[in-house]
Amino acid sequence: MVVPPPPNSAKSSSAAAASTRIPTIDLSSITTNRQALSKLIVEACEKYGFFKLINHGIPQDSVSRVEEEAISFFAMPTAEKLATSSQNAPPINSTTRIGYGIRNIGCSGDMGEIEYLLLSARPSSVSQLALSLSKNPSNFSRVLNGYIQEIKDVACELLDLMAEGLGISDTSIFSRMILDDHNVSLFRINRYRPFPDDIINHPPPNTIGFSEHTDPQIFTILRSNDVGGFHISVNDGSWVPVSPDPTAYFIIIGDLFQVLTNGRFVNVKHRVATNIEPKPRMSMAYFAAPSLNALISPLKEMVTSNQPCLYKPFTWGEYRAHIYSLPLASSKLDFVKIIPN
Repeated sequence: MVVPPPPNSAKSSSAAAASTRIPTIDLSSITTNRQALSKLIVEACEKYGFFKLINHGIPQDSVSRVEEEAISFFAMPTAEKLATSSQNAPPINSTTRIGYGIRNIGCSGDMGEIEYLLLSARPSSVSQLALSLSKNPSNFSRVLNGYIQEIKDVACELLDLMAEGLGISDTSIFSRMILDDHNVSLFRINRYRPFPDDIINHPPPNTIGFSEHTDPQIFTILRSNDVGGFHISVNDGSWVPVSPDPTAYFIIIGDLFQVLTNGRFVNVKHRVATNIEPKPRMSMAYFAAPSLNALISPLKEMVTSNQPCLYKPFTWGEYRAHIYSLPLASSKLDFVKIIPN
């Protein structure tokens, strides 16, 4: 399978129209109209499970420095990168290994035309791994940890706004999850190599950058360079290409948020097409997650007589151990759905 899907179909027309409707949230309005902003964010999460974030306050210099470190790392000889392979690195838990990976996605045999560097979002872990990732580990640690903290600050601001927009009395209930000392949030840098023209015109079977999936965490904050290929799935099942914008971020609602909001927020399927541009697609993603022993269930404000509880309680550790044994495209939330009598 090579994506995007064939042109000239009804769904392609629908996707093109939907692409222009992807909501854009201007975070700078937080100082002038916080309540209206929180409502707009909630509407985007309910309708799409996805939105574009502009005027987020993260300096472009911070992004550029991370990209420079990533470019230097991916330019290393393959043997040196493999020495930091996620298959060789010590696991941060029973299902996740940090470090370098290529083509293998997850633990269930999924493959993609991608190489990546997966890091724990904890500063101490980044600093430790930097010793094997960079010829200047102190600079690598400073750059990556500084950027991750900036992303985390934006994540907490968004999570509080979402709680406010949902009418939850404890407006820091979501942000506390990722501020917990034992949170297992992750940061990953992805590189999708360009395919030569002769290969793209006659692609091998089953080539794809990153196959369709939902993210299992609370949400993901994604940023990419100016190379496209990222798609989201909308309600009618069509795939919408998301135009790249290196100055913006894209917020992707994950499985845990769908559960916490009892289905009001929707986890969005997304994928990355095979890269047909002349240069690599580079993206960086912060996966906001709680601690492994965090109990996840619909919040009481989200359960009503008209919207009964849809999910049984579970810990993040239980859910992650289960879903990481499944293929990427699986309907992972079936594991925790309450089946009506």
